[in-house]
Amino acid sequence: MRIDKILANMGYGSRKEVKSLLKQGVVKIGDNVVKSPKEHVDIEQQVVTVNGEVVEYKEFVYLMMNKPPGVISATEDSEHETVIGLLEYEDIIFEPFPVGRLDKDTEGLLLITNDGHLAHQLLSPKKHVPKKYYATIDGVVTEADIKAFEKGVTLEDGYLTKPGYLTILKSGEESEIELVIMEGKFHQVKRMFEAVGKKVTYLKRLEMGPLKLDEDLELGEYRELTDEEIDLLKSVNEEK
Repeated sequence: MRIDKILANMGYGSRKEVKSLLKQGVVKIGDNVVKSPKEHVDIEQQVVTVNGEVVEYKEFVYLMMNKPPGVISATEDSEHETVIGLLEYEDIIFEPFPVGRLDKDTEGLLLITNDGHLAHQLLSPKKHVPKKYYATIDGVVTEADIKAFEKGVTLEDGYLTKPGYLTILKSGEESEIELVIMEGKFHQVKRMFEAVGKKVTYLKRLEMGPLKLDEDLELGEYRELTDEEIDLLKSVNEEK
């Protein structure tokens, strides 16, 4: 990979700023000063330093965010704040994007990465990656609803959902539930409850496949995934 691309990707400035850095003679590959932006580096074998500091290159970034309400799951928007806008510059330079989407008023687990292959695998309908939600419901949730969700419910546009697995945590005028679904249609959880005559008043995603929301993350906070979490997500690729 070209030295100017590596340094730009790792936040050392724009291509123009990196050229200036190279001209100053402060960039080395091994013990050799490099001034040409076209110089190629084997990032697996060679050590790059800037002013004596080792550049630790990484191609992908994997972030877990506890998405707050009022922020949209998009890379850019002219009217609303986006989840990418909540990231630090050192993460934005990787040009990450949210994997799937949570509705504007929905909270919870959101994976943000620039690994397009992994994102495709997690979102592929063929993979049936489960997603678990916690919700409060205006209305009494019953055993009949559990059975209806297990069969799949017909949404207002005529679409029959795949089976959903509903757990009642509290049943009353305001019920509390957990729901596991294998697909991610627009507003799906809300529309499934509307199909049985009830309304979702609060929604939070807890899990996506093997990835669980870190409860230590406050709303709007995020962290890098651990190596173990990344391996768990990549194991989805290996499953049929």
